[in-house]
Amino acid sequence: MSKKAECIAMLLAGGQGSRLGILTKNIAKPAVPYGGKYRIIDFPLSNCVNSGIYTVGVLTQYQPLELNDYIGNGAAWDLDRANGGVHILSPYQQIKGSEWYKGTANAIYQNINFIDRYDPEYVCILSGDHIYKMDYAKMLAYHKQKNADCTIAMLEVPWEEASRFGLMLVNDEGEITAFEEKPAVPSSNKASMGVYIFTWKKLREYLLADEADPNSSNDFGKNLIPAMHNAGERLFAYQFDGYWKDVGTIDSLWEANLDLLRPSVDLDLSDNSWRIYSKSPVSPPHFVSDKASVENSMISEGCTIDGKIDYSVLFADVTVEEGAVVDSSIIMPGTVVRKGAVVQYAIVAENAVIESGAVVGEKPENVANRDDWGVAVVGAGVTVGAGAKVAPKAMAGEDVPAAK
Repeated sequence: MSKKAECIAMLLAGGQGSRLGILTKNIAKPAVPYGGKYRIIDFPLSNCVNSGIYTVGVLTQYQPLELNDYIGNGAAWDLDRANGGVHILSPYQQIKGSEWYKGTANAIYQNINFIDRYDPEYVCILSGDHIYKMDYAKMLAYHKQKNADCTIAMLEVPWEEASRFGLMLVNDEGEITAFEEKPAVPSSNKASMGVYIFTWKKLREYLLADEADPNSSNDFGKNLIPAMHNAGERLFAYQFDGYWKDVGTIDSLWEANLDLLRPSVDLDLSDNSWRIYSKSPVSPPHFVSDKASVENSMISEGCTIDGKIDYSVLFADVTVEEGAVVDSSIIMPGTVVRKGAVVQYAIVAENAVIESGAVVGEKPENVANRDDWGVAVVGAGVTVGAGAKVAPKAMAGEDVPAAK
């Protein structure tokens, strides 16, 4: 029998991440590299440890191999523990049958037995695709203070963006009075961050009821939480004021990486008081030659730079040869940019090769119609041939032949 834990975390990491296109062709979205030496899942895992939550279930489904391998026994996040620790929960470890997770609530339902082993008073439900630093212990203290059945982390977003989010109307006590799911004309700008704390006895009851409802799509936001609200349960919003980004699209992943280069953005990854842990391979120090020019960029270990780098994030072991230009781009581990190649406003995945004279992406001001512009993407292991072009917004998932 496992030792009782006051609060455990369940981390939903099974999403396909289809809006990230070829970047998630072979890996789950939470395993996508971020910020020079991290992966997206490092953030919620590190938040758990820093918040004193040491029992974490990671629910995987789509392309889980690299994610499972990356998490391993959890040692990188101090989660290799005899009691608790990190557990990979795939859909086959479930209550009945052998079906895939149907929705976020169903994924937790299928792991009721795992949660019951720890007999927690509270369960924190997290998403594996958000970049943020957050103290869940403070949110739990608020949940207890309000004697809440469910507490939802809330972020005030700009009014012009509010219709993209699930929104909440909140009274002076912090109690949620109504929900709006991506409304065309929002009456609130208080967005749900997809971070929930539930009192376990209450959540367990609603998971069973939700599973028994044949008309439910088994989703927290669409079904289970509205059912709790309609039944008059105590639902509260917890205000969060720091940096938070949902990196579910190519543009948001690109922006979230480049945010690290902007002094105005409140996300300091060098701050050891709230450390973001990662399982990074050890590489030698990077080398920037006297032929190179580097401005406002992040260059990771093992890189060899002879070209021009501006406003970009380069992961480990990237090579940029003499005369090559990398501008406003994200270059993932092991990629090579050959002489005279230009990579601009792009994301280049792991172990790609951009041959001499190739051009990937374009500056927005050089595109006549703004709707034709977007971040260009080169997939993992893809070679863009000499002199070839990858247009803005394009996704090169296979080798691009050299220009004739």
